[in-house]
Amino acid sequence: MPRLYCLLIAAALAASGLAQAKTLNFSGYAWEVRNQIQSGPGPNDWDENNAWVDAQGRLHLKIAQRGGKWSSAEVYLPQRLGFGRYQFKLIGRPDLFDDNIVLGLFNYPTPDVGPDASNEIDIEFARWGNRQNPMGNYTVYPAVPGPKPTSYAFEPHLNGDYSTHRFNWNASSVLYQSLHGHQDGDQYEMARWNFAPADPSRLVPQQPLPPHINLWLFQGRPPKDGKEVEIVIQEFSFIPAAAK
Repeated sequence: MPRLYCLLIAAALAASGLAQAKTLNFSGYAWEVRNQIQSGPGPNDWDENNAWVDAQGRLHLKIAQRGGKWSSAEVYLPQRLGFGRYQFKLIGRPDLFDDNIVLGLFNYPTPDVGPDASNEIDIEFARWGNRQNPMGNYTVYPAVPGPKPTSYAFEPHLNGDYSTHRFNWNASSVLYQSLHGHQDGDQYEMARWNFAPADPSRLVPQQPLPPHINLWLFQGRPPKDGKEVEIVIQEFSFIPAAAK
């Protein structure tokens, strides 16, 4: 890449504030912390002070109220990961979230891979503002623009503060699981969905994607109960799919 082009990119990043992004070391990866005002989803204010790693190496995300304003949290990896198993061990009770709280554990495309509403693999805990909606949501967005995303909703009933959530992604399918406790096995499963469409090249993302974790407010609405929210991610792990 020409040196002048590199300098232009660096200048653009500095002007946008992205070059100074806060970085957190969590589960063996360097995560960048989002710091933006009034941007989607939501829109939300994303405050870098709402994400931190504690002395035990656990990632904390918080929805906070400061000076009468609410703000959310998001971290993401600058690098893309491909087919394999993505696993998140949570501490907290997403099944008891306020109706306006959203927790996302997901892959999201960079602009060169595809536009919004494509190439995304989601685990989300949200009622989308309505108490009647199920809290658990698995969603796969298509590899090409046009087709609608496919979702599976469920009602999680955790038996404590510890839970494990994962998706196993390959070229033909995405297998989701949510389980009680912190584990790497398949015991105490509370939800499972295997998305294996007849046309996976169109309906299953095919290119490597960067993982994201976020905690935010649906349509930017404050929690109905007026309380701040915090969730802890004990561990993130990625196991690449075996080469064929």
